[in-house]
Amino acid sequence: MGGQPVRLYSKGRVLGFKRSKRNQSPNTTLIRIEGVSTKEETQYYQGKHVAYVYRAKREKNGSKIRVIWGHVTRPHGNGGVVKAKFRKNLPPKCFGASVRIMMYPSRI
Repeated sequence: MGGQPVRLYSKGRVLGFKRSKRNQSPNTTLIRIEGVSTKEETQYYQGKHVAYVYRAKREKNGSKIRVIWGHVTRPHGNGGVVKAKFRKNLPPKCFGASVRIMMYPSRI
């Protein structure tokens, strides 16, 4: 009955905020999903939950691990990058950090 544990998320990287030449919008984050390289492949991830998991200094509720939740809103360009909105804007400290794109909720 043991077997291997199943991972219920894909890995992604925070690229930065949505931006133009001079302004950036911290309310929208750009994420590159591992193994996704076209706009069509991003369709599956639309509406999926995204979790930025990080470790804090102080304990809250007996744990130093915290999460900021968000969801994938739309594709960004043609290269498999997506835009995501989080409940609280991600801190710039997390640029380059990994995020988890959950395989739920499912739209199929």
